[in-house]
Amino acid sequence: MEINTERSYKLIVGTKEIVFKTGKLANQANGSVLVESGGNGILVTATMSEEFQQNIDFFPLVVDVEERMYAAGKIPGGFFKREGRASDKAILISRLTDRPLRPVFDKNLRNEVQIIATVLSVDQIYPYDVLVMNGASCALYISDIPFNEPIGAVRVGLIDNNWIINPSYDELKKSLLDIVVAGTESAVLMIEAKCKEASEEDILKAVEVATPEVIKIIKAQKDFRDEVGLEKKEVKLFTLNEEVKFKVNEIAREKIQEKIKDVINFATKPEQEKNALLNVGKKGYLSQELDKIEKEVKEKLSLEFPEDLVSIDIVLKDLERELVRQMILENKIRPDGRKPDEIRPIKCEVGLFPDTTHGTGLFTRGRTQALTILALGSIREAQKIDSLEEIEFKRYMHHYNFPPFSTGDTAPLRGPKRREIGHGALAERALEPMIPDEDKFPYAIRLVSEILESNGSTSMASVCGSTLALMDGGVPILNPVSGIAMGLVKGEDNNFIILSDIQGIEDFYGDMDFKVAGTKNGITALQMDIKIKGIDIEIMRKALYQAREGRLFILSKMLEVLPQPRSSLSKVAPKISTFKIPKDKIGEIIGPGGKIIKNIKEEFGLDEIEITDSNGEGLVSITCSDLEKINLARKKIESMLKTIDDIAIGDEFIGTVVGITPYGAFINLIPGVDGLLHISKVVNKRINKVEEYLKLGDKVSVKITFIDKKDKKISLERTDLYN
Repeated sequence: MEINTERSYKLIVGTKEIVFKTGKLANQANGSVLVESGGNGILVTATMSEEFQQNIDFFPLVVDVEERMYAAGKIPGGFFKREGRASDKAILISRLTDRPLRPVFDKNLRNEVQIIATVLSVDQIYPYDVLVMNGASCALYISDIPFNEPIGAVRVGLIDNNWIINPSYDELKKSLLDIVVAGTESAVLMIEAKCKEASEEDILKAVEVATPEVIKIIKAQKDFRDEVGLEKKEVKLFTLNEEVKFKVNEIAREKIQEKIKDVINFATKPEQEKNALLNVGKKGYLSQELDKIEKEVKEKLSLEFPEDLVSIDIVLKDLERELVRQMILENKIRPDGRKPDEIRPIKCEVGLFPDTTHGTGLFTRGRTQALTILALGSIREAQKIDSLEEIEFKRYMHHYNFPPFSTGDTAPLRGPKRREIGHGALAERALEPMIPDEDKFPYAIRLVSEILESNGSTSMASVCGSTLALMDGGVPILNPVSGIAMGLVKGEDNNFIILSDIQGIEDFYGDMDFKVAGTKNGITALQMDIKIKGIDIEIMRKALYQAREGRLFILSKMLEVLPQPRSSLSKVAPKISTFKIPKDKIGEIIGPGGKIIKNIKEEFGLDEIEITDSNGEGLVSITCSDLEKINLARKKIESMLKTIDDIAIGDEFIGTVVGITPYGAFINLIPGVDGLLHISKVVNKRINKVEEYLKLGDKVSVKITFIDKKDKKISLERTDLYN
């Protein structure tokens, strides 16, 4: 194909057109595709280095999404006025793209492959993440990079029993679920979903609905490659040193088999004895013994094969993988002696720091431990997100931290990594459908999950710990949420075993990491990653229903500690009161330049007071740690809305002394309306001078005892005097 000669391929996915274009832009990349749909345009490039990296034991694939604010007609904020570090959304789309692509590559490829998706245009109507995924596959497939099996990806929504392919943002707000499905022509590779308590059958049906569209996208890429594709490069692949392979097997196979026999034998012991034998050290008996064998083998062979240290490591891992999987498949016994559907011991605690924090939840499952701490604030503290979409204020935030000590390691601390951002987002999705609406709970909510120990499924532990923290903090969540990570070991002849609550070694040597979170009513979040070239719908069905049993069991353990949200907030949490006022009164309360509302804030010592337009009414939100001050400020504002025609005998006000006479004090109740507090009502005794007890500007609580609206005469008595 001639340089700068554009070729394109169009197809309809669902009801919308997608166009792949190549040949005009970025021709020095190995593969370049401009993928367009509606007003969205993403340039995706795939580039492979010429250098073969001998001394690494993994395929170096990097996916980056570069958001450009000009794509939405915006100029970046801040001093520098240019894009900086990748946004959380860009990182999440990068991960979403990486996960289904990685298993399709030859695992022995050692040339670095970099995919860069540059967002050139967004219409703010339809999400563009699936365009990035399909564009990445297409750019790789038409290039000379050895990528021989394209993938397709679609998003599926469900509104009123109608399935929608690649729904808009507005449609997703009304949809029961938001699920992205990616796969090859023959199998599913990845699923990511956010749901409003969807059933297992809803998920399975969504995958069935997505599959024909995925296949359609793959066929389009194949047709496009036939037209414009380059011949695939012959590249050097990593090959194991066969002599190393023989030596490792000679030294280690029988030793590993002996340790696995120990596990099988220990698993038959009574529960207490079994746990004492298998749950030793940081990672358990088998992992501990495998580490010892690895160390011994490496010490023996590193001198003999100093140039093949990577081969030694890979052969050891392959041997361990083979024998551990064999134990699970043939004996239905797991590395820690559990049955396939058995959950590790669970312990839950709440209320750890009641004098300083707003809510805490400590969730421990086996050797995995997550501590989540809740912080509540005013709506003003919601996170402002100025992205390629419309400016958004995010009142519910979930952050996840994974310090190196959680695995007994040391490492520099340099801010959250992509994995931490991804796990935090997954936990956030799991809980978001259960967070009460702002009008029912007018708070900004931040949860931070600190992973204190890690041996599998920390993201789901953070979901459980976060639910406990919310309930401990008195947040009226709609339903409590629990989560579980499922695994898969797939053998020959369709033989497979689904594992509930996987730990580290099972994740490392297994074929699937399938995280499911939900309530007693249904699924709220789901993330499935496959390490082999896909699974079929029946494996997914069994995994979903086994996950349901597991997460409901975990939920029952959580509810034993705290069966429902506490009836009140923490004593140290900010108190927030909201009430509505007529929209045309907003200006009167705020005052010129905000003068009146600032005076109210200072007068009562409030933390925050704001008035916003909410559905055609004024919404007043008052924040303060002292509930009495909130009530006084509210009474003051409500009194300011009244005229003399609105007030009656018995109404109470917080008034201001505006005049003093020999016979009493005049108290301003509302703008333009004063009442007389007679000298006999100033205090609970006879006095000679009012000014000895009151002065101009004092605030006093009063009640109307007499009113003559015609002559505007009002008599008052104090309500803040005590006998």
